[in-house]
Amino acid sequence: MKTTNLKNIVLLAAAVAALSACGTGTVIKDDGTTDEPKWHKPESVNFDKDQGTFPNMQSLSQVREGMTKDQLYELLGRPQYSDGWRPREWNYLFHFSTPGQGVNGVSTCQYKVLFDTDSYARSFYWNPVGEGSVCPGQSQPAAAPVAKTYTLGADALFAFDRADLGSMNAQGRESLDRLAEDIQKLESLESITVYGYTDRLGSASYNQRLSQRRANTVKQYLADRGIPAEKITAIGRGKADQVEPCPGLRGQALRDCLQPNRRIVVEVQGNQPE
Repeated sequence: MKTTNLKNIVLLAAAVAALSACGTGTVIKDDGTTDEPKWHKPESVNFDKDQGTFPNMQSLSQVREGMTKDQLYELLGRPQYSDGWRPREWNYLFHFSTPGQGVNGVSTCQYKVLFDTDSYARSFYWNPVGEGSVCPGQSQPAAAPVAKTYTLGADALFAFDRADLGSMNAQGRESLDRLAEDIQKLESLESITVYGYTDRLGSASYNQRLSQRRANTVKQYLADRGIPAEKITAIGRGKADQVEPCPGLRGQALRDCLQPNRRIVVEVQGNQPE
């Protein structure tokens, strides 16, 4: 029995080692970036019958830094190359209709997403495959024109330390009602990204959850006001991107100073009426 168990452990370790060796060899920094992206051989794609896919361009345009793997999976589908056990890179093979460019009017490009040590998407890379192929961008998907960016104070939206719809105050509802009205006036709507932020107090994991819940609630509120839910992406950023560091303060003075960091940022992409 002991010999069998040892053999199973050895086989499992070998399997894990083999999976871990499936990546491209890209050296990924803790912040989810690299100085030199490396690529699989294009023909070694594993899924979609070894052919790659024609991606939904609207979904591709919604890819953003800070997304989770689940959010990316919803937009792009599963990664198409084998990158090992719990990989920090996802690789795809995409095709695009590009009349007059590529092969028979089709460009083929590899697309790489790199994740930080907390598994949030941080950087994006393109690699043209084949003569004449033209990719949507060199670092991340080309975005539609930004109609407007709205910043809403989280303290003006929610009761302290709350994130549910029931804890949203009257002032917050009025602000979101006006935002929904502005969005509905657009000639066309490409996408909406709702970012939730907290201040730097408290643990990173707690702040991440709180910011995600608040972003989800704002998404739901806008959807309830007639904005297409499928065009809204909610992303919690936790204590990232602090706008007021407030050094040397304590107690209530510190909490008051940090107030601008507790916010919801809504980025609307579309076209204004002419």
